[in-house]
Amino acid sequence: RVIMGKLLKIAIMFAIPLAMWFITPPEGLSVEAWRLLGFYLMAIVGLVVKPWPAPIILLLSIAGSSIFLNATKNVLSGYASTTVWLLFSAFSLSVAFVKTGLGRRIAYLLIKSLGHTTLRLGYVTGLLDLIIAPVTPSNTARCGGIVFPIMNSVAKALGSEPGESAKKAGSYLMVNTYMVTKVTSLMFATAMAPNLLAADYMNKILGVDLNWGLWALALVVPGLVMLLITPALVYYLDKPSIQHIDSHAIADEGLKELGPITGREKALIAIFILALVGWALPSILTQGFGIKFSIDATAVAIVAMVAALVFGVIKWEDMLESKGAWNTLIWFGGIIGMSSALSKVKFFEWLADFMGTHFSFGDNPMMALIIIGAISIAVRYLFASGSAYVVAMLPVFLTVGKVAGVNPMALSLLLAATNSYGGALTHYGGAAAPIVFGAGYNTVKNWWIIGGIFAIMCFIVNLVVGYAWWEILGIL
Repeated sequence: RVIMGKLLKIAIMFAIPLAMWFITPPEGLSVEAWRLLGFYLMAIVGLVVKPWPAPIILLLSIAGSSIFLNATKNVLSGYASTTVWLLFSAFSLSVAFVKTGLGRRIAYLLIKSLGHTTLRLGYVTGLLDLIIAPVTPSNTARCGGIVFPIMNSVAKALGSEPGESAKKAGSYLMVNTYMVTKVTSLMFATAMAPNLLAADYMNKILGVDLNWGLWALALVVPGLVMLLITPALVYYLDKPSIQHIDSHAIADEGLKELGPITGREKALIAIFILALVGWALPSILTQGFGIKFSIDATAVAIVAMVAALVFGVIKWEDMLESKGAWNTLIWFGGIIGMSSALSKVKFFEWLADFMGTHFSFGDNPMMALIIIGAISIAVRYLFASGSAYVVAMLPVFLTVGKVAGVNPMALSLLLAATNSYGGALTHYGGAAAPIVFGAGYNTVKNWWIIGGIFAIMCFIVNLVVGYAWWEILGIL
């Protein structure tokens, strides 16, 4: 049965470019663009149904379009994209936080200082996630590899186990761990891998340059409001029976296991701070003080990666062992190359013209923005991957918003955020969700109710606080 299911998925994938090869393209779209779209759709469907890992699916699409359309140079252009190398380089710091133990050390120090109650421990979780989010493109690694193991250990230390004692603390700590990750993932372009892919689509379709600094500047305020509300909201919806904890004992045990802070950790702290300054400074000076200053975000990331390697914070072998970094490099570069090739054959221009003819929101861009945002959240019920959602749906939503006359920056920033907290709706909405849910503390019903209310809260904050903040910044 498993083999038959896989064969069916493969057959569906291959049927798409094969059928489109022989179907006459719609009026206004070239044969080349139509057939290239077939291979692009094959990649999208492959990322959703997953008969193979994402890198294999993208390499297959690249191979097909290269052989049959002689588009090798265009579809491989994604690997020369600075966006791809920014993401890959940022992974090195993510690896360093795990390898050096600095992520765990920060967590235990925060627990010792702030985590005297279960609710405050929820805020410690959010603060920890926020601290390491800017340099952790894999929120799966951040949530599942750093935050979750610590919170799971805390829950067990409090006598809360899956089953009858789950409601003591574990149920709250687990679902809160995932929800705060959904907030921090939208605050920085490098906090979740699909973010930079989304920024690339926004640039191609809307002409919006959503660089690292502008992304953070625009979304940090609504993000912080969401982060302030989330632990309390989840606490109210899934109130634990244990309210007070001995945070010093838990933290001291964890810190004792780690031992004294090492030189590698100190070096990582310095590299981390310098990377944040390098990424954020240009936008702060430009937006805040009107001073034109430019430094390439990818250059900063590469320098940070090299510094981490040269100063022995991590070894090259550590990077080779990071499957997430290399998998992302292959599939991410592949999909950017495919979308760039589509852009060159004017597919997105044709799509905008087509939707402008067949769709209408009337003369109300704000209503269009709200409707598009709401639909973009609801459709996440269908996706187990934020990356697959971005590839499959974001170009459509961006194009619909463009023809509806929605402000390009407002549309970009709203959709940059909805992908992240839209993934909170289900226990499969992101790769970290099955890890946290799999601990066994939460029920599907409880998770879906909390996730739905959380997503609605984020959407309201995004529209009200976010839009007001963007107007204050003068970027709309």
